[in-house]
Amino acid sequence: MPEVFNSATYKKKDSVKKNKSSSATTSSKKPHHPHRNVDDYSEVLAAEPNSSRVFTSFVPKPKHTHFESQGSAEHVVLLLRQHPITQVPWIVMALFFALVPFGFSFFPVYGTLPFRYQLGVLMMWYLALVGFSLQSFLKWFYNVYILTDERVIDVDFISLAQKNITSAKIDHIEDVTSESIGFSSTFFDYGTILIQTAAAAQELTFEAVPHPAKVTAVINDLILEEEREKIEGRTH
Repeated sequence: MPEVFNSATYKKKDSVKKNKSSSATTSSKKPHHPHRNVDDYSEVLAAEPNSSRVFTSFVPKPKHTHFESQGSAEHVVLLLRQHPITQVPWIVMALFFALVPFGFSFFPVYGTLPFRYQLGVLMMWYLALVGFSLQSFLKWFYNVYILTDERVIDVDFISLAQKNITSAKIDHIEDVTSESIGFSSTFFDYGTILIQTAAAAQELTFEAVPHPAKVTAVINDLILEEEREKIEGRTH
């Protein structure tokens, strides 16, 4: 008597085999440990709102801020510049030199020049002044210190064509200290952060940054979180 094959039975068996194979594959996967948000482990930054401010020196959790060597899973948690009070000297100097041409008439040589030459001198004077002011501003604006959840970064802006970038991984940091020297730094709450590392760049210096105590606390929080990640098996 010819044997009868039931196609439905075989389809069901194949389906069972596939389900078993799928479940085995799923069970072999390691559990995923997502990285925590900085607010979860840093009380300092948890108390600070996300910032979209541009022309400031203390920018916690900046929005839309990226840099060239930033990793795909790397997040900027704090961006720093020198305290604005440290820029007062060049601003005062620029204002002083902006008023100097009003005294040119007291110089006999200037008064003997034809009008077009006098105008040329004024244009050259103010062009040089604008160049000086722009260079000073750009140096402040682009000289930044960046804290991410993986690294500390010092961007030293020299000119539009040249800049030096020094960085160290969080787990290479060995010691963090802050210095506030003088009445001005104490009154306006700014200071210098010294970061000792085991990396090629053995020391990173954040000069005259605002709220040095807060910055130091954030760096220590990042170090502790990096240690927790290693213990819990979380990686970037």
